[in-house]
Amino acid sequence: MSEFIVSARKYRPATFRSVVGQSHITSTLQNAIERGQLAHAYLFCGPRGVGKTTCARIFAKAINCLAPRGAEACNECESCRSFNEGRSLNIHELDAASNNSVEDIRSLIEQVRIVPQVGRYSVFIIDEVHMLSTQAFNAFLKTLEEPPAHAVFILATTEKHKIIPTILSRCQIYDFNRIRVEDGVEYLRYIASQEGVEADDQALNLIARKADGGMRDALSIFDQVVSFTGGNITYKSVIENLNVLDYEYYFKLTDLLLENKIPESMLLFNDVLKKGFDGNHFITGLSSHFRDLLVSKDPSTLQLLEVGAGIRDRYKEQAQKCDQKFLYRAMKLCNDCDLNYRASKNKRLLVELTLIQCAQLTLPDADDVSGGRSPKILKPLFTQQTASTAATQPQPQVKAAAAQPKATTAPVPSQPQGAGTVGSTNASRPSPLPQAREEKKIPVFKAGTLGISLRRPLHEQQATEKKEVKITTTSLQNDATYEDYIFNEKDLDYYWREFAAALPKEEKANSARMMNMHPHLLNDTTFEVTVDNDMVEKYMIQLIPAVQNHLRERLHNRKITMTVRVSAPTENIRAYSHVERFQMMSKKNPNLLKLKEALGLELS
Repeated sequence: MSEFIVSARKYRPATFRSVVGQSHITSTLQNAIERGQLAHAYLFCGPRGVGKTTCARIFAKAINCLAPRGAEACNECESCRSFNEGRSLNIHELDAASNNSVEDIRSLIEQVRIVPQVGRYSVFIIDEVHMLSTQAFNAFLKTLEEPPAHAVFILATTEKHKIIPTILSRCQIYDFNRIRVEDGVEYLRYIASQEGVEADDQALNLIARKADGGMRDALSIFDQVVSFTGGNITYKSVIENLNVLDYEYYFKLTDLLLENKIPESMLLFNDVLKKGFDGNHFITGLSSHFRDLLVSKDPSTLQLLEVGAGIRDRYKEQAQKCDQKFLYRAMKLCNDCDLNYRASKNKRLLVELTLIQCAQLTLPDADDVSGGRSPKILKPLFTQQTASTAATQPQPQVKAAAAQPKATTAPVPSQPQGAGTVGSTNASRPSPLPQAREEKKIPVFKAGTLGISLRRPLHEQQATEKKEVKITTTSLQNDATYEDYIFNEKDLDYYWREFAAALPKEEKANSARMMNMHPHLLNDTTFEVTVDNDMVEKYMIQLIPAVQNHLRERLHNRKITMTVRVSAPTENIRAYSHVERFQMMSKKNPNLLKLKEALGLELS
């Protein structure tokens, strides 16, 4: 049995013409050789497996050829034969990953002084040059800037940003591109024909895409699939061997999402998990599928679709069913899921929530202006309810209250039906109906677009936040970027105190007064603040627009309304400031007023 040589070595390009996907590099190097305009230092940078070291070897062989044919080596002279047989003394390769010390560079500098015996140049190829230490770079600077006339340096790296600027300034820099899928498929088809392997274009396309722009990776995958299939490469065998999700899953899932079939979508995701695929792999593939559908909608962007001809037609067909807004928002949801996947403790639920939201994007009452975040409310998965559930479902009702002179609020357009009137007296205050509200007010928290976030306690937030909360009087009532979320009294009290803490220093007394107030919900969107006198009432009425806008923004509800009510004489209202405390004490003991006047005291 003959010795097996992997395709990456067996079919390594030996001429500039055989280099795959780097014509901008090879043509420049060929022109430099033909004109005799050779630099003393080159830097080849780019991703792995795209031909950096290969081009360096071809270039070194060509400039030392004794009988060149244009810019290509003849492969017949002594210099070419010694290079092909691996015994050339003119070409030196150094792996900087394992030879990165100052002593290694000093040894290299000693070799630079030796004049070549055959050929014109001594070529030094330093691979992974970014691995050199800073001291080694500094030791190499002078030689790299002014080498002997016979020395040519070719540095290769995958991380150009790690190379110090003084080295970059002494080199001609060549940036290698990732291998395009089309170029990779063409080269794989050539190798398959040379090896007598049958392979369909769809399978080769999948191999090239899996390699992610690296030709060496593509050839390694090719050898693996050939061993698995025995020389007959099909699309199904590649999927099975590489554990890749089939296009069919994504096409089927997209149809289910367009039809708002949430249970079927979740069952399909469950089948994917049963086959051993990771949820993150699934969601990234789904986002790529939506991206491919988007570029398939416009003939001008169809060239960005890197798939086979058969799959291309299916993408064009399904793209006609998808609205652009659906694709934009679905891509955003999948991308957010991908970003949050690693930090999530319930990864399956995270993906399922994304599928639920994507399935509701095409509903008639979906929030079209949410910028791709999500529908306003997650619809129920199963619409059928039992008779007992429907019978026991509470029906909250809110009585309308008659407006009285003492209760005042700012006008708010488009008040929802059933909300209490903007003000009320003690006798005609709307009934809060605590049982109905407690069942309905389930707080909804947000994180990104999937609805989860953590909120620190107020005292921690005030201690750490240096930036004051900005209080604006601009109405947010018609701002479509805010979603009407449900909130409870605990959330309301939290952001009420946040507003009070952000008041200017000159209103310290008013800030303390508001800290001791506790807003009370009258219905879903209207809350009431109780004060003990007319002076405080006037001040709070002036703050209504700013308080409403702050709470609407923080609680994500555009319909929040604030009312102010003066307490009845029988109600026990706490005194908030020093002045108020003194007034209450002086009512009980008039001698305090005489003492104050006798001593000439002023309260502040």
